[in-house]
Amino acid sequence: MTECQVYIDYNATTPLRAEVKAAMITDLDVYGNASSMHAHGRLARARIEEARASVGALVGAPPERIIFTSGGSESNNTVFQTMRQQGTAEDGHVLGGKSEIITSAIEHPCVLNSAMFLKSLGFKVTILPVDGQGLVKLDALKAALNENTLFVSIMMANNEIGTVQDIKEISRLVKEAGAFLHSDAVQAVGKVPVDVDELGVDYLTMSAHKIYGPKGIGALYVRKGAPLLPLIHGGHQEDGFRAGTYNNIGILGFGLAASLALGELGSYSRHTAALRDRLRDGLLKRVPDIKINGHPTAVLPNTLNVSFPGAEGEAILLSMDLEGIEASTGSACASGSLEPSHVLMAIGVGPELAHGSIRFSLGWGLNVDDIDYILQKLPPIIMRLRSMSTLR
Repeated sequence: MTECQVYIDYNATTPLRAEVKAAMITDLDVYGNASSMHAHGRLARARIEEARASVGALVGAPPERIIFTSGGSESNNTVFQTMRQQGTAEDGHVLGGKSEIITSAIEHPCVLNSAMFLKSLGFKVTILPVDGQGLVKLDALKAALNENTLFVSIMMANNEIGTVQDIKEISRLVKEAGAFLHSDAVQAVGKVPVDVDELGVDYLTMSAHKIYGPKGIGALYVRKGAPLLPLIHGGHQEDGFRAGTYNNIGILGFGLAASLALGELGSYSRHTAALRDRLRDGLLKRVPDIKINGHPTAVLPNTLNVSFPGAEGEAILLSMDLEGIEASTGSACASGSLEPSHVLMAIGVGPELAHGSIRFSLGWGLNVDDIDYILQKLPPIIMRLRSMSTLR
């Protein structure tokens, strides 16, 4: 295996930050069960509550509104299953009133699949279209909202093309209809400012491994007064909303990662945006006939999605990997699928072009030399693949 020289797949996951890793190693000694009343248990509980406050501060939420989960998928599923209970009667049948769900065509698979599961139970599900830059069509949202709308789930920032939605305006429309609003903000938190009160969301999803924290730990913000039912039943942990022994080390790592991310939000944005723009401009200059996908300004500072007509995405990835460059064709959760990206298809990119698209997602570990290395190695790869392609 070629040694990785440039890792540029930070939307899939981030490396565990050195400070977080060191703190987690130290925190291995905080082994007490946070539900126990003895000294070791009280110490573990105190450290968990410190982490809860740090995670809450990252999104402008009081600590008591933060529920720890195993990650983004569990947080999203918790909201959908809560809404399932809100829209069904005691006998399990879907109620005739508020039982309509609205989401978008570019959501993460765990949201889309959760919506389809509720549809199979009898809920009405509306999938909103997006425009050519990935923004939800607000006119379509207005048309879909009605007195029977139970809740709306719209991601804040897309994991493949980086487009950032106007959640504040979406919230205004949803609240006028008397519905609940959930936003999967896994890709937004730690990259752009996120304030739950300013956004007006009822639920917001986070994940530690997207912000240089450990895998297997996430969180769900729940607005006071919004319904919440446990996905996992059992003990009293998380005020009874998420049973199971606390993941001490994961939670403590998440807390420190959140604190660091909040303090460096501005510098992170400037660092990654400058490198992203250098990569984009360099590719446009060196590689003819390419397409940049996503919104030009309402976009994550670290995300660049590029289509290379006449070159197949998997071949591009493998060729880059041989040069020590690690990127992605899209969502890591869809890795191995032969289907074109549902996100790119939703914004009007055809199947052939979608299959020739690469997501570059940047992070703290990159510098100018790394970008220039990509710009040195990638153009010849595209030229070679295009010369062999039957599509050109």
